[in-house]
Amino acid sequence: MTNAADTGFMILCSGLVMLMVPGLALFYGGLVQKRNALSTTMHSFFMLGLASVFWAVIGYSLAFGGDVLGMGIIGNMDYFMLNNVGMSNNGPVDNLPHVLFMIFQCMFAALTPALISGAYAERMRFPAMALFSFLWLLLVYSPLAHWVWGGGWLGTLGALDFAGGAVVHMSSGAAALAAAHVLGPRKALVESGAGTAPHNLPMTILGAGLLWFGWFGFNAGSATSASALAANALATTQLAAAAGILGWLLVEMKHCGKPTTLGAASGALAGLVAITPAAGFVSSGPSILIGFVGGAVCYGGVLLKRRFNYDDALDVVGIHGIGGTWGALATGLFANAAINEANGLFYGDSWQLVVQGISIVATWGFVYIVSRGILLLVDKITPLRCTEKHELAGLDISEHNERGYSF
Repeated sequence: MTNAADTGFMILCSGLVMLMVPGLALFYGGLVQKRNALSTTMHSFFMLGLASVFWAVIGYSLAFGGDVLGMGIIGNMDYFMLNNVGMSNNGPVDNLPHVLFMIFQCMFAALTPALISGAYAERMRFPAMALFSFLWLLLVYSPLAHWVWGGGWLGTLGALDFAGGAVVHMSSGAAALAAAHVLGPRKALVESGAGTAPHNLPMTILGAGLLWFGWFGFNAGSATSASALAANALATTQLAAAAGILGWLLVEMKHCGKPTTLGAASGALAGLVAITPAAGFVSSGPSILIGFVGGAVCYGGVLLKRRFNYDDALDVVGIHGIGGTWGALATGLFANAAINEANGLFYGDSWQLVVQGISIVATWGFVYIVSRGILLLVDKITPLRCTEKHELAGLDISEHNERGYSF
C-alpha cells in the first residue's frame, strides 16, 4: 500500500539528488581553466535532459524490467515508454507510487555520466560527448543497474550496494579511466609540463556544498522510506564526509606541507563516495573510519595519474573509482545485520567480503572494456577531440560560441 509519509520523503529526496547535478556542474566548472568553464558545466547540465528522456523511453525498463531469459543480465521491455509506470504501487517497492521510484532512479542515471565528464574535460567535442553518454547509458549503466538493483546476478549473489558504490562511483571511475586512455592528455598539460590550475575555487566549494547537501537524498533516499534506516544512512553520510576531510588533509599536509581548500572539498567528496555503498549497512562508528580512510586513500588515488601517465582532468578515477572500490570493500568488512540484515567480515560473515570483491572485479572489468569500445566507436562516427587550435582557444568559444566571463 502506498504510504503518504514515504511518498513525501521520496519526493524530497528525488529533488535533492537532482540538485547534485548542477552542484557537480559548479564543482567541475570551477576546477577547469576559465576558457572552459561553460563547456564543463554544460556537460553536467545537459545530462538532466539526455538521461531523463533516455530513462523514460527505455533505460528504466532495461534496468528494472523483468529479467530477460532469467540470466540476470538485462531487463525486458515491460516498462518501455513508462508503460505500466504510474501512480499505483506496482513497482519494485510497494510503499511508493511506481512513477516516484522511477524518477528517483532517473536522477542517479543523470548524475553518473555527468561524473565521467570530469575525466575528458577541456578536450572532448560536444557531439561526441552526447553520443558517448547516450550509448554509455544504454550499454553500461542500464545493465549494471539491473545486475545490482534490478534483480540481476550481482544482487542475487548477495552484493551489497546501498546507494551506488558500484552502479554510480566505480562505474564512472572505470569509464573515466577508459576516456583518459583513449583521448590522451590535454594540450595545455603537455605544453606546460604540469597541471592546469583551477580558475575559480570558491565556485568549486559551492558545488561541493551542494553535492554534500544533495547526498543526503542520494543515500537516505535509498532506504525508499521515511524510516530509521533512512535516518541511519543520513547520519553515516554526514560523519563519513566530515572524516573524509580530515583524512585527506592529514595526508596532504604530510605530503605537501600545507592543507588546501581544494583538498578539503575533495576529502569531503571522497568520504561521501566511500560511504555510499555502506550507508544503509553500517553504524555510525564504522562510518567515521570508512570516511577517514576514504579521504586518505583517494588522495593517493589522485596521485596514480602521475605515476601511470594518464590525464584524468578532474580526478574521477582517483576519487570516484578508488573511493567507490574502498567503500564496497568496507561494506564487506563492516556491514551489520543489526542495521540492515547483512553481516560483514567483522560481524561474522567472511563470504560477504568475497562477494564484494567479485562485484568490484566485475564492475571495473565490464565498465572499462565496454566504455573503451564505445569511445572508439564514437570516434569512427564523429571525432572525439577538438582540434588543437580549438582546444587551446577554449571549448566555450569553439563548441558553444559563449564566454563564461565578460570582464
